[in-house]
Amino acid sequence: MEEIWNGILRAVELIVTLNPEVMEITARSLFISFTAVFLAAIIDIPLGGLIELRKFRGKRALVDLIQTLYGLPTVTVGLLVFLLLSRSGPFGSLELLYTPTGMVIGQMILISPILIGLTISALRGVSPHIRDTAISLGADESQVIRTIIKEARFAVIAAVLIGFGRALSEVGVAMMIGGNIRDYTRVLTTSIALQTSMGNLETSMALGIILIGISMILNLSLSRFQGR
Repeated sequence: MEEIWNGILRAVELIVTLNPEVMEITARSLFISFTAVFLAAIIDIPLGGLIELRKFRGKRALVDLIQTLYGLPTVTVGLLVFLLLSRSGPFGSLELLYTPTGMVIGQMILISPILIGLTISALRGVSPHIRDTAISLGADESQVIRTIIKEARFAVIAAVLIGFGRALSEVGVAMMIGGNIRDYTRVLTTSIALQTSMGNLETSMALGIILIGISMILNLSLSRFQGR
């Protein structure tokens, strides 16, 4: 028990003194996850709007498939992206494997079902009168989608926060696509796994405390938006 307590104290010390390695890993994790969520949101939120507002055959099956992919295993996504980006894969010439860009692509694929599905759910909560009013005022399809998303903005922002939390806390894609390369692709989750296996409990605890702290901030923000 004393060893654990000393480890916690050392971990707090690393955080308070802004240990360069700990801060670098944290900043890299936030940057990669934020970039992945930002790019995914640009694509997935309008796509979710199109799926929800358009009527087509197989829509119910498509929505069910998207919701099923909420729990998509990270190692499965990591394997898929690895095969695509490896030298023998179709995008091997881009040399994105073991790079932050490759990690961003993997995280985008991982969180896309969440963003699309939760956007669809958010838009369903908007009164049909909003859509009818926009159409009656001469709005085209893109304007109708923007109007409805604006009405459901708090629920959509909550979906983005959930996607960010999923991207930040995953380890499969980060390990398989990033390779956990020091000073290049090492992030919070992969570093915690590595430091623990090496017996460096102080560093792993420090990174774990930071990850928990970020998760708490996300949860508080999510609760606020859900309340609205």
